[in-house]
Amino acid sequence: MAGHEIGDAPVDSDALASPSGPSFSFELYPPRSAAAEEALEVALAELVASGPEFISVTYGANGSTRGVSLGLLRHLVQNTTVAPMAHFTAVGSSFAEASQLVREFLDAGVTRFLALRGDPPDGVSEADLVLGDFGSASELVQLIHGVQAEREPFVTHPMPGFPGGTRLRSGRKVTIAVAAFPNGHPRSRSRSQDLDTLVAKEAAGANLAITQLFFEPDVYLDFVDAARSAGVTMPILPGIMPVLSEKRLHRILELTGEAMPQRLLRDLRASDDQAAVGVAHAAQLAREILAGGAPGIHLYTFNRSDAPLAVLREVGLLAPLEISA
Repeated sequence: MAGHEIGDAPVDSDALASPSGPSFSFELYPPRSAAAEEALEVALAELVASGPEFISVTYGANGSTRGVSLGLLRHLVQNTTVAPMAHFTAVGSSFAEASQLVREFLDAGVTRFLALRGDPPDGVSEADLVLGDFGSASELVQLIHGVQAEREPFVTHPMPGFPGGTRLRSGRKVTIAVAAFPNGHPRSRSRSQDLDTLVAKEAAGANLAITQLFFEPDVYLDFVDAARSAGVTMPILPGIMPVLSEKRLHRILELTGEAMPQRLLRDLRASDDQAAVGVAHAAQLAREILAGGAPGIHLYTFNRSDAPLAVLREVGLLAPLEISA
């Protein structure tokens, strides 16, 4: 994105700073039916009440859920005190289309973004994928900062003691997160390439990384160590999903291409309560990576509240449920 200077762009360097300890956040996806919308309304109220750092909302390939995603983001802005984070994908978008969408998000009060290259739409192979004007998430990061800088290059503030005097300050801070891949990106040739890409995303202006799924604590902790050695300084927030059934585990692996976590698979198969096993596994994973220095946890919710909130209670980030006599 030549022509956009990002060195002075307003960024939220304290994106996960919390004096009370590790943060937690959630991911939702736009409901696709009236019944799903009704169920999400109940789950969302419970998730919001838990006090997350932010709630991210996914965005379908080629903008397929644009209106519903934006509506959910607006609901969070207008009816809750939780910061919304908009997923923003580059695949298939022109510079003009992407710029307009960033303006829509900003107009809605959204100042947190997750910038993603994006996956091919259903039925489109990687070989046939049309990238549009963006070849990488780094270019999208630069675009978001550029649009924000054009909209709010500065605001004026009175100077105490100097009647009529003003000083300039940057506009609203913007958090721009990017994806990180502890187990390696499916199209990456090596760990080195993954780390170089993450360094480039931070150099473009990203100030937070959120990982894709992993199932063992050392995978995350080793990746963070390698990223720090490569020069990445931004927080790397681990993404965790409570896997509540063997069927769901297989589906997740189909979508992500991750290797089968054999211990989790064995435990799921041996239990009559697979949901409880999934919650316990996610909670143990969270405990170990938080002990290893993770700044918080980002929970993939599948648009339900019971499992992610149970994980937070087991980890100690939420108070236990009170059981009435």
